[in-house]
Parts: sequence; C-alpha cells; structure tokens
Amino acid sequence: MGRQKELSSRYDCCLFNITLDELVHLDEDIPKEVSIEDKTTVKQIKLIQELDQKEKSMVFKMIETFLTKKKIKYVFKKNFAAL
Repeated sequence: MGRQKELSSRYDCCLFNITLDELVHLDEDIPKEVSIEDKTTVKQIKLIQELDQKEKSMVFKMIETFLTKKKIKYVFKKNFAAL
C-alpha cells in the first residue's frame, strides 16, 4: 500500500503542477537552484573538445600526469605522516 501512495503522490504533484521544492517548502521561500561548477573550467573543456584528436590526447595526457603526480604526493605524505 505504501508504494501506491508514493506513486499517487508523484501523480498528484504532476496533476497539480507543483514541484517537489514547492511541496516541501509550502510555507517558506523556495530555495534558489545552486550550480556548483567552475565556469572557466567548463568553458575550457568545451574548447578542448573542439581540438583535433591528437591535440586532445596531448592535453588529457598532461592533465593525467599532473593529477597522478598530485595523488602520489598525497599518498607519500599520508604514509610518511603515519610513521
């Protein structure tokens, strides 16, 4: 019976043209949508996608190299701190 009530609630929201935020915050202001992203990075990734395959591969290999280096430093720092 709980599943039917859940489905019914979903349809009620659609039937009454109400969003989940509106339903949850009936007596309050609806929170603003939060977008967590670095717009500069997103823009750069979109530009990278326009590069030819060889150039894209080079860029991603460089990124992987820096990330791997950072991970290795973190692991060493964490392991040596435990000694």
